[in-house]
Amino acid sequence: MLAKRIIPCLDVDKGRVVKGVKFFDHVDAGSVSECAVRYEQQGADELVFYDITASHEERELTLNILREASERVFMPLTVGGGIRTIEDVRLMLNNGADKVSINSAAVLDESLIKQSALRFGSQCIVLAIDANRVKKNGKEFWEVFVNGGRKATGIEVMRWVRKGRDDGAGEIVLNVMNADGTKAGYDLEMTSAVSEEVNIPVVASGGAGTLEDMYDVLTKGKADAALAASVFHFGKYTIEQAKRYLRDKGVNVRLDNQEKNLTSVN
Repeated sequence: MLAKRIIPCLDVDKGRVVKGVKFFDHVDAGSVSECAVRYEQQGADELVFYDITASHEERELTLNILREASERVFMPLTVGGGIRTIEDVRLMLNNGADKVSINSAAVLDESLIKQSALRFGSQCIVLAIDANRVKKNGKEFWEVFVNGGRKATGIEVMRWVRKGRDDGAGEIVLNVMNADGTKAGYDLEMTSAVSEEVNIPVVASGGAGTLEDMYDVLTKGKADAALAASVFHFGKYTIEQAKRYLRDKGVNVRLDNQEKNLTSVN
């Protein structure tokens, strides 16, 4: 059985790490490279780095930030935001990214995931989905949003994950906007539904507030990885504490040789 992963997420705006609630009201959380180094030292399995305003502002992701972070850390780095073309994917991979996360552009060009997977391999192509629970005709509808959660697409989440899988995406990051930044827990229902629908890894995002939330999404939500931001950025927990808690609860996680230095969380 593959180990479950714990992945801190760096949302970047104007070169700084920020964190908001439901994609808005952002507060500064530090520099990109300093956060990346800290999380690698704590034993993060990977790091996700999103330029959260690049798509909305119709600009490219800032490459110098990516280069600096990739030069200082050795863990896998996933990058997204402002990715529009296969050339953009190539630039990210050539400047230090191990995986490229495609969100808005996959909706604008529904062939982009397939083209990118064929060109660079499924292992480095991630379909990122900003999902929202909305009401349509009096019924709940799981809808895909783009442009940093600003624009509804009318696309149903389950249809979109199936297409991503079929087009060759190697991983899906499911960020449920209704839960993002609330610290009220992941959306277990939607995460479980997506995880059961596809046979590729699903990374759960949005809503981590406690270590129990991570445990729940990795077990009840059937996610392969738990992504979190606020609880790590502002010092509520460390990666080590999260992994020790999960291991003690019977979850298979990767622990470094520094295990003797980890602090148990009850």
